[in-house]
Amino acid sequence: MELLLTLPILVPLFIVVLVAVIKQINQYERGVRFTMGRFSGIMNPGWRVIIPVFQTYQKVDMRTKAVDVPDQNAITRDNVSVRVNAVIYYKVSDAEKAIIEVEDFRFAISQYAQTTMRNIVGEVTLDELLSSRDQIADRIREIVDKETDAWGLKVQNVELKDVSLPPDMERTIGKQAEAEREKRAVIITSEGEVAAAQNMANAAQMLSAVPGALHLRTLQSINDISSDKSNTVVFAIPLEILKALEGFSKP
Repeated sequence: MELLLTLPILVPLFIVVLVAVIKQINQYERGVRFTMGRFSGIMNPGWRVIIPVFQTYQKVDMRTKAVDVPDQNAITRDNVSVRVNAVIYYKVSDAEKAIIEVEDFRFAISQYAQTTMRNIVGEVTLDELLSSRDQIADRIREIVDKETDAWGLKVQNVELKDVSLPPDMERTIGKQAEAEREKRAVIITSEGEVAAAQNMANAAQMLSAVPGALHLRTLQSINDISSDKSNTVVFAIPLEILKALEGFSKP
């Protein structure tokens, strides 16, 4: 009879104790367990037992995370002021180090990435920054990954999202690009003129080498011009043709 009376009290008490003792670690997490303030092991996914008062634990998300590095003002090696932002992809490789070796690894890696990005930008020129983003991003990744290895972190990738220039510098670069295009256009035109002149010289040499070829070419040109009757064309007859006509007029 007394047991039946105490059941309504014992069952809720048992449930409370069970909830306090058993902790769930998800598949993408690891638990860092401390016993009386000292590290005592890593809790793998599943239901794990934690002794209240004597033990505590912290969950660590082991999935890949993306950290947005905010805009950073930097000066390139050739003294151009730019604003650069990036995104860093990393994951926790050692849950123990991520909790014990650094107070807040999320904040720490963001701050270190900002400093590294400013330093790397200061080592390159503006042209290198605009044309070699992948190489610069890879250098940032190597430096940040080496430093954060002691924190139990693995940097997987770094991407430079945007490089902003002052308005006056954008106008200067635009003018430079336009001048470069005009330069290439002049070069291409001159190369075409050289090729055309060479072809004309070759054609003239071939026509002069064959007797009568120049006269035939002249007659063909006259025939082509006369096909359009809407135009009046005045041209000088070559002396060679007149001499040929004089030869026909003689008996």
